[in-house]
Amino acid sequence: MKATTPFGKLYLIPTTMGECDPMDVLPQTVKRALTFIDHYIVENEKTARKSIKEVYPEKKQAELILFTLNKRTEIKEHLDFVKPLLEGKNVGLMSEAGCPGVADPGAVIVKLAHEKGITVVPLVGPSSILLAMMASGMNGQSFTFHGYLPIDKDEKKASLKTLEKISFEKNQSQIFIETPYRNNKLLEDLIQALHPETHLCIATDITLPTEYIKTKRIAAWKKESIDLHKRPTIFIIHKM
Repeated sequence: MKATTPFGKLYLIPTTMGECDPMDVLPQTVKRALTFIDHYIVENEKTARKSIKEVYPEKKQAELILFTLNKRTEIKEHLDFVKPLLEGKNVGLMSEAGCPGVADPGAVIVKLAHEKGITVVPLVGPSSILLAMMASGMNGQSFTFHGYLPIDKDEKKASLKTLEKISFEKNQSQIFIETPYRNNKLLEDLIQALHPETHLCIATDITLPTEYIKTKRIAAWKKESIDLHKRPTIFIIHKM
């Protein structure tokens, strides 16, 4: 009887969240994983190759086999991405920034791996959501991440009012993000829609030299001037 080839493992490989020395924010386990993984599922091939080169310069780029996973990827392609795993090869899943699978399209591959009985190995790395929560001074025992809020102004205002009410009733911090070029507009909407005593944490450029993290009441933010344009930012609100 022919022996069954054991499955490879899916390694969830964190990346930096901007231009910085990768070894300032990534542990040695990430570098070690790159030494024995040649197959990768990535959001963007160019930036993925750059990330791998920065962490492990000795890696031969010609040996890398990269599959691109983004909003244009068709579902039927997912099976092709996990085929190397079924053939016994280890595969690395990389986000464009931070941790794969969290606010990231890679979650669909992780789900598929579990369905196929493939071992998933998450590696330690920077998560903007958790780092912002840690530094906010808000309720780390109870919080919810909502992703993006509605674009429509009235719907956004209604959503903010709902989140503010939930935070007060449940003593729960509410986390969300915005497309970086809309950050300044979102900040304006927050100041206009929320109660003056509601706390707002703005955490931008986390782990980068330009990192900025502040928590203040809305009344105080009205007197503050900050430019968040095209800067990756986490917003957290809590009405106490």
